[in-house]
Amino acid sequence: MLQKERVRNVIKKAKTALLRTLIIFAVTLTLLFVGLYSAMFLLVHGPSPTIGKLFILSLKETSAAGFIADMFMSEEEIEALRSEQAEEQTADINASLIKLPQIDDNDNVSDYPSDDTPANDDKTDARLEGIEVCDVRGATYNGKMIIIKDPTRVFVGVPDEYGEGKKGLSLSKMIEKYDALGGTNAGGFIDPNGTGTGGVPEGIVISEGSLLWGSPDSTYSIAGLDANGLLYVGKMTGKRAMELGIKYAVSYGPALIINGEPCNSRYSLGGGINPRTAIGQRADGAILLLVVNGRQIDSLGATLDDLVEIMLSFGAVNASNLDGGSSSLMKLNGEYLNNSSYILGGERVLASTILIK
Repeated sequence: MLQKERVRNVIKKAKTALLRTLIIFAVTLTLLFVGLYSAMFLLVHGPSPTIGKLFILSLKETSAAGFIADMFMSEEEIEALRSEQAEEQTADINASLIKLPQIDDNDNVSDYPSDDTPANDDKTDARLEGIEVCDVRGATYNGKMIIIKDPTRVFVGVPDEYGEGKKGLSLSKMIEKYDALGGTNAGGFIDPNGTGTGGVPEGIVISEGSLLWGSPDSTYSIAGLDANGLLYVGKMTGKRAMELGIKYAVSYGPALIINGEPCNSRYSLGGGINPRTAIGQRADGAILLLVVNGRQIDSLGATLDDLVEIMLSFGAVNASNLDGGSSSLMKLNGEYLNNSSYILGGERVLASTILIK
């Protein structure tokens, strides 16, 4: 009997200890939630409207956490913030501002600025010649810029097929599929609550001169390259893109710089602070691929205005924002050059990528 009583007492004490632990855990979680909610409420409705606006727009740019913004502002208030961003304008690219390499009938590139990149040793992939990697830093961000001196080396990588129930490929798988040197993520894709599988692109996708996704009659914000390596950015229809001979294109936007003019000098680009990916082209034809880290202690992220300043500082004549957030990733010669913010780890599957031959 004494033994049974002791067992019952041990069980009773264990239950009591477990209950107390659960209560403490629940109270701690509640306090944390109240603390976080209060902090976010102060950010949104505090003394600085600019900080509140950035916070809300940063949340609304994410697929998985956009609902949090709805806890602090009504749909009408959020739409009012978004309406401050003017409609992106359609613009014609002035090809005379860009000096492109000459390509003969055998696809040989000539008449191109000499490559002053330091020579690679025998152990380094020879394809790294003509490629430069630079650090980028700002008040709220850090990241990497890849400069590809020959624009004809840049192309759009895609999965085998698109459609409901289909899956995209990770950046690494895209690089492997095309035996590419490296690249970044590219266009947007349908991503409900951050669960998208990259099988359904948003907007247009053109690869090898074929319209793989999108409508000829619809208008999209695009970043596209023709066979000569000229970068097109801004809004146009699928039909117009095909008429221009655009060989590769993805959709996201907005355009950041058009014909040397910063787009934010004419209208508001909007947006919050987040991980970013962008593409640009210098006057000498070199392609600029940018990825900015975000949602990290040492790099909160960049605004679209930040991207304009970065691209201008690297000499971009034309530039466009690409899909960002947890999709932003850069890889070159087998190494990741940035820190992904994808909370599940690994790589996201993508609908399209910008790759380097």
